[in-house]
Amino acid sequence: MQVNDKVANFKLQDQDGTEVSLKQYAGTPVVLFFYPRADTPGCTIEACGFRDQFKKIQKTGAIVLGISRDTVKAQKKFREKYDLPYTLLADPDETVCNQFSVMKDKNMYGKKVRGIARTTFVIGPDQKLLHIFENVKPEGHAEEVLALLKQK
Repeated sequence: MQVNDKVANFKLQDQDGTEVSLKQYAGTPVVLFFYPRADTPGCTIEACGFRDQFKKIQKTGAIVLGISRDTVKAQKKFREKYDLPYTLLADPDETVCNQFSVMKDKNMYGKKVRGIARTTFVIGPDQKLLHIFENVKPEGHAEEVLALLKQK
């Protein structure tokens, strides 16, 4: 997927089991961040960063969606534990992860594993891809995204 590509619609369940589609956000910028696993140290830092910047991100007109391979139940628990004000989407079958090509081979303590490469996509109101943040570092990432949204 490249910048300026039209992003194909997708549907996933949110933390409450409600179906959410990209199409329902047409006309609104979307910050779509993929994270490896709910309630792990790096993912918690990243998710809480978006929580802490959420009101400022909202002021730009954008919405935030977090996606991981966790179950609906795990997403709900993660959202409640850290008081996350935005929607978390469950992609246990990796459908949307594969659509966005975020599944990568990683080295975990000397073992090869396949998992989500921490990546954020900023999708414009016309549902075209505006920006891709790859190899995201959790600390300060939400501020980076906010700065980009303020420029658009």
